[in-house]
Amino acid sequence: MDQDPLVREQIDAGKRFLDEFEKYAPVHAAFWLKTSDDSDWYLYVASDQISDQNFDVAYGEVLRLAGKMQDPDFDAFRVKLIGGDNPLARAALDIYQRYPAKVPTWFKGKNFGGMSVERVYIYPTKVTAPTKFYSGE
Repeated sequence: MDQDPLVREQIDAGKRFLDEFEKYAPVHAAFWLKTSDDSDWYLYVASDQISDQNFDVAYGEVLRLAGKMQDPDFDAFRVKLIGGDNPLARAALDIYQRYPAKVPTWFKGKNFGGMSVERVYIYPTKVTAPTKFYSGE
């Protein structure tokens, strides 16, 4: 059961963070996810420019932006950076393709990208497409 709800202030703070992070690396999917066995929500940020070689630098940028934001509703330690080829990123991209609305989407199911989840809040997609998945046709 959803003991720790995701609140509007967290969603809005996440959006402000994403707008700033976008200047560092293109964000192709972003969502808050709560697993079935965790009481906390985590903000997942997917970009095809995030890899094993630059995770530390990218997380440094997360900390820098959080310090700049000084927002009590944003916790840098609740951010998880993932590459564009991560199964969770692909699950979000699949939802973007199925429901191409410019409004947020709630996913309430059992499986999201191979992970057992309670709920997922998916930010609206941007016009940019990840280069790893876009064929240009």
